[in-house]
Amino acid sequence: MEIKGKFDHFNINVLNLKKSISFYQKALGFTEHHRKEAEDGSFILVYLTDGQSAFLLELTWLRDREEPYELGDNESHLCIRVSGDYNQVREYHREMGWIAYENEKMGLYFITDPDDYWIEILPLP
Repeated sequence: MEIKGKFDHFNINVLNLKKSISFYQKALGFTEHHRKEAEDGSFILVYLTDGQSAFLLELTWLRDREEPYELGDNESHLCIRVSGDYNQVREYHREMGWIAYENEKMGLYFITDPDDYWIEILPLP
């Protein structure tokens, strides 16, 4: 049997939903696509879109979670390609205090969201 998969979404858990939505809007231009809320208020799922692709970023907020998420040594990350002047975008991210790591030789850098998830930033090819 041959299976053909297609990317749909990627999930991350967040401690402060409003702060995370604001970060992804300001840092990357993502907007809310849709959301699902538990009837008992125990969780909210917010799906963000880049407005260009079908891929969604799912932010999961759990009502009873109070302590920050432990991300450990897991080096998984999102990678986002940005349009426009790459150096200008990088300087904006630097001014906002979001840059966590830069590798000038490889032509990339990483920003961190409010929960310390790393996001690799590259220019469009």
